[in-house]
Amino acid sequence: MTNIRKLLSDKSKPLVFPGVYDAITARISQKCGFEAMFQTGYGTSAALLGMPDYGFIGSTETIDNARRICKSVSVPVIVDADTGYGNPLSVWKLVKELESVGAKGIFLEDQKWPKRCGHMSGKEVIPKEEYAEKLRAALEARESKDFFIVARTDARATEGLDAAIERGLLYKEIGADAIFIEAPKSVEEMKKIGREIKAPLVANMIEGGATPVLPSNQLHKMGFNLILYPLSVLYANTFATLKILKELKKSGTTLKLKDSVVSFDQFNDIVDLPRFKKMEDRYSTK
Repeated sequence: MTNIRKLLSDKSKPLVFPGVYDAITARISQKCGFEAMFQTGYGTSAALLGMPDYGFIGSTETIDNARRICKSVSVPVIVDADTGYGNPLSVWKLVKELESVGAKGIFLEDQKWPKRCGHMSGKEVIPKEEYAEKLRAALEARESKDFFIVARTDARATEGLDAAIERGLLYKEIGADAIFIEAPKSVEEMKKIGREIKAPLVANMIEGGATPVLPSNQLHKMGFNLILYPLSVLYANTFATLKILKELKKSGTTLKLKDSVVSFDQFNDIVDLPRFKKMEDRYSTK
């Protein structure tokens, strides 16, 4: 398996990766040719608990979900580790456990717990010195230098863009592999981030969020190397589910939407049924 650092070594294009929240969305992402993916905390909270990204999930849910997702694919998975769920020792333990289940990196943010989605209101951030301790713990905990650590700051919403950039520069100096300034509000703000922070940068593309959604090539020209679409799969699946269930409730059948769903055989191919049938035949005593 390759790693994030190697994928980023091609400077001619950005690394575009989707957010996934379970094994099947991860497998579909790999089938579609994505070279890396992101385990979204927002999606994990929604899929496991049916609840918002509002500090309801903890390290246990995050690690268990990462184990299933990482085992289902052969490309690098970066995990949304929220705030690390505690103090620097909690972060140290979390990195150890995520790396042991196959994760190839984390996003670690500087919000005050309980955290919330970066595009929601009411966020608070911890002092940058306190976050620095967590970041150092994460960097020291990793077994492999290829384990990719993204330092995220949500200070744009609470302290302004300049303060967020200042934090990003500090986190880069400490040793973060990439910097993520969450929720800039305009193209001009995004350009400023790209000019002032000379490090691998994350652009977070959330449909309907606070940040303008731009083409990946345009973002790359601004200086963003990792282009994240964390909620596209979740929102698309939710749209499709609402559509077919409303039709089933209204008419008592899904026949009207038969062209809007994959076939039985298509789905079996996604979950690798032909491979398991061959294994079954090989192990058969008949």
